[in-house]
Amino acid sequence: MTPYTFNGPAWQESWDRQQEAYMPDREERFAAMLDAVEAVTEWPAPRLLDLAGGTGSISLRAQRRFPQANTTLLDLDPVTLTIARATLDERSTVVTADLLTPEWSAPLPHRDYDAVLVATALHWLSPERLAELYAEIRTVLRPGGILVNADHMPDDGLPGLSKRLGDRADARREARYAAGAVLSWAAWWEHAKTDPTLAPLVEERDRIFAADHHQEWLPPASWHVQALRDAGFTEAGLIWRGAQDAAVAGVR
Repeated sequence: MTPYTFNGPAWQESWDRQQEAYMPDREERFAAMLDAVEAVTEWPAPRLLDLAGGTGSISLRAQRRFPQANTTLLDLDPVTLTIARATLDERSTVVTADLLTPEWSAPLPHRDYDAVLVATALHWLSPERLAELYAEIRTVLRPGGILVNADHMPDDGLPGLSKRLGDRADARREARYAAGAVLSWAAWWEHAKTDPTLAPLVEERDRIFAADHHQEWLPPASWHVQALRDAGFTEAGLIWRGAQDAAVAGVR
């Protein structure tokens, strides 16, 4: 019998496949985010904060795009952090912190990031906390640095069409789940419970998020743009859209 060894890259790939089923244009949004980083950074070694970075999907792509990049990944989930630590190299620092508290930035190794990047993570925060967080993120950026948040942000000018696009995407995804082509979100977490390394961490994760997990909140992109302006960003606007998702950017 082959001895058990935790394989971080295999779990990283598994996570990516699960996420791609949920967001078929996931790579497009990542590319748009990194295009924005390149636009505000004139040197080959940008300093990036991968906020609520999970397994490190953004960090890995940033390091491929910018081989000299220095990345910091911050998250609270012990499962995804374990996968991140097993796949990211010495160019990355992995930090455990809770975005629900203003002290989340205390363990960061830097206060002058070129960019803060976050994807599909902040929709679990309350409106009040997210507005506060935008202002807090501004303080860890250098002047001219950029925040990019890609998330579920419906277009309030096209409510009917946006819903129809979302319904079509849901139907395609459910068909893939039914055919066994890819694991669903719930199935992925059940599968993680079968891994000796991840199983106890799934239990720990459940305890961590049991009390503090807010209801999903999905304001339009226009809300985010205004919140960024209110937080003190000198420029704020939309840099990418795909159906019901979008990426907004704020420049310090």
